[in-house]
Amino acid sequence: MSKEGYTDISGAQLDFSRRMSYGDYLDLDALLACQKPLTGAHDEMLFITVHHVSELWMKLMLHELRAAREQVRQNEAGHALKMLSRARGALWQLIQLWDVLSTMTPADYLSFRDALGNSSGFQSYQYRSIEYLLGGKDARMLAPHAHRPEIHDPLKALLDSPSLYDEVIFMLHRQGFAIDAAHRERDFSQPYVANDSVRAAWLAVYRNNEQHWGLYELAEKLADVEDWFQLWRYRHMSVVQRIIGGKSGTGGTAGVPYLRQAVGRLFFPELMDVRTAL
Repeated sequence: MSKEGYTDISGAQLDFSRRMSYGDYLDLDALLACQKPLTGAHDEMLFITVHHVSELWMKLMLHELRAAREQVRQNEAGHALKMLSRARGALWQLIQLWDVLSTMTPADYLSFRDALGNSSGFQSYQYRSIEYLLGGKDARMLAPHAHRPEIHDPLKALLDSPSLYDEVIFMLHRQGFAIDAAHRERDFSQPYVANDSVRAAWLAVYRNNEQHWGLYELAEKLADVEDWFQLWRYRHMSVVQRIIGGKSGTGGTAGVPYLRQAVGRLFFPELMDVRTAL
């Protein structure tokens, strides 16, 4: 340590007039300029920051879930495991953000709520993309983005295409499990409905997990994502209830009752069913 109490940095690069710095690489000027409160309320910065960070974690989740789906398409389930672990890690971070937001009291929120207009997390296209990728299909959720084709069209493509879970089911079939043809050829834009042949396939995997270890590991990674996603939904509902009680949401939803009906809506129902059958 020097006399001033600082660690010796004699070997560190300090001149960035012609070199790329940390801030340059991360484009921090642009990132940190995005937080623009519309009022003078102290807690609005918290609200904006939490939602910006949430969108960044969702961006990472989409990156990992898309890649996992592609790996499964190529019968590389082992490679998908790390990607699903990262998605679960992102969900953990998203859950912790609700703890930070819960430090905001009802009075704090009311001090700037009117400035939000009709904007709402309900309209997050990244959140909707994640739901579609996992199999939570609902065509009505395209409507808020009809005026933005650059958002609407990719989202519509996700709605119409097989989800990550659909691709896992196709892989089960390719590996010799008898999956009903009608289930494999269904309209993928429709909400997923549990299927007996899929349930039977997972039951065989779990009862003979050493023989089907790769599929067993994949199933448990999917169960991790399911579990943490439900916790994320629940924490969202509980924090909203704490802050606004029974008020309607800014986006026009019923607020807490709307969020409550989403809690427990499963993406991979047969993976939960199989635990009862074992």
